[in-house]
Amino acid sequence: MNKAVIDRMEEGKAVLLVGDDQVEKIIAAHLLPPDSVEGTWLLITMKEDEITEIIIDHEATKAAKERIKQRQAKLLNRGSRFKQD
Repeated sequence: MNKAVIDRMEEGKAVLLVGDDQVEKIIAAHLLPPDSVEGTWLLITMKEDEITEIIIDHEATKAAKERIKQRQAKLLNRGSRFKQD
């Protein structure tokens, strides 16, 4: 199985970034599992460049959201270097 993330969804299509090289793969959004949104990590099975199975990777999605949350908190707590005391 390959890892992929939903990069964006527009006009009934989903753009997936597949593998370590983040190769773009465009599929019909209705082929995604229910509850799939931008930023959702997936495990996909491919056969001859066609996706044959898609499963949400809940652990990877949760971990990515936590990393983003931590980075945002770090930025907010850092404060502005332009702030005058």
